[in-house]
Amino acid sequence: MKKLLALSAGALLLWQAAAAQHKLVADKIIGVVGDKIILKSDMDGALADQARNSPDGSVSPQATCTTMEMLISQKVMVLQAERDSLPVSDGDVEAQMENRIRYFEQLYGSKEKMKEITGYSVYQLRERFRTPIKEGLLAQAMRNKVVESVKVTPSEVKRYFDAIPKDSLHFYESELEIGQLVLIPKATREMDNYAIERLQDFKKRVLNKESDFGSLAILYSEDPGVKENKGIYTMNRSDKQWDADFMAAAFRLKEGEISSPVKSQFGYHLIQMIKRSGDNVTVQHILLKAAVTKSDLAGATTKLDSIRNLIVNNKLTFSEAVTKYSDAQSAKFDAGMIQSKTGEGTLLTIDQLDDPSERDIVLMLDTLKPGQISAPVPFTDDNGRAGVRIVYLKTRTQPHRENLTDDYSRIQQRTLDIKRAEAINKWLIEKIPTFYVHVDDEYKNCSHISQWMAALAKQ
Repeated sequence: MKKLLALSAGALLLWQAAAAQHKLVADKIIGVVGDKIILKSDMDGALADQARNSPDGSVSPQATCTTMEMLISQKVMVLQAERDSLPVSDGDVEAQMENRIRYFEQLYGSKEKMKEITGYSVYQLRERFRTPIKEGLLAQAMRNKVVESVKVTPSEVKRYFDAIPKDSLHFYESELEIGQLVLIPKATREMDNYAIERLQDFKKRVLNKESDFGSLAILYSEDPGVKENKGIYTMNRSDKQWDADFMAAAFRLKEGEISSPVKSQFGYHLIQMIKRSGDNVTVQHILLKAAVTKSDLAGATTKLDSIRNLIVNNKLTFSEAVTKYSDAQSAKFDAGMIQSKTGEGTLLTIDQLDDPSERDIVLMLDTLKPGQISAPVPFTDDNGRAGVRIVYLKTRTQPHRENLTDDYSRIQQRTLDIKRAEAINKWLIEKIPTFYVHVDDEYKNCSHISQWMAALAKQ
């Protein structure tokens, strides 16, 4: 249920280190490098992460080969870094580990709630994070050493660009950088209490067998997915995409039990445990949102207009205002800038503004020039909450065919990436024969792996 998703893809990535330590007994070894093994679950986890981060949820046909090559090269770099005694200290590992633990504490609200949801104490998470974090730092240190001297000259950039067939040059539509500062007014205590009392009444009616939980969900739940699934969801304790409060409350329930009203970022829930089996649970819920009144929205609009004036009068920068005032969950990570769905950072095209909460921004852009900020406008966010926002048009480019004048930095980066990849592959061909390497037959025909194994066979 996407409307209950709470974590970003970035948060999911952080959990891979911990998940990588939790292997099934039936896991298969698909590669060995020195004294380090590569498991099928490592491959599956990496591919699943790629699918989560792709716009359409799919991976390329070459993904299996490129992922296996990445896993092998990572192990080789770790082993060589250990040989070379590259400076990755316990302090470096602890610092990064503390950053991750702190992130999850902030995300879930407390150490206790984090343990309740993940099943691990802070101490256990530290132990599970330590090895993958250290190996990641060692591999990165080795990679940096390999490519630190790799540079590209303007003539190399031009030579790379000139080699691209003219009819293959990318055509860039008008690209924009757009920011938003969001205020979500909170419902009054009276509205909160009204939603809670309604849910308490629903629970009483179910317990007294006056109503069926599923029927009440269909009739009253404000979950957008209720028409399709009657509010029924299956969750695993290791799933990190659910709202933390919702998930914590669900896993506290016994089979057949109904929760008291639970507050989440989406509203108030009544949760019934239908079935639980180990770390898997099936629950049904009813969602009610405390109503936000017109006067609440008017107050938020007045406040946002004052914030806008501070920005326009150069008393605050847009990013400073976002950091200080925005209610958007992602504000602390993206400074209010809408991110491209194709991995281009903050550069995006109009057609990428396709989320329901973003579509009205398209109409606003016609009246904005680069550097301008809109007046406060009401909107409904992806969680169905009413709010107000101002929109900042930072930059706008004109449609054009890729060229060295307008797109030099992009072309330069691609040229550098290619040269670095060549340097790393050359280094791997030299270093792999110095280690014991075994690769499952399924992957031996991958282009780089076949090169590496050929180099190994010559030894």
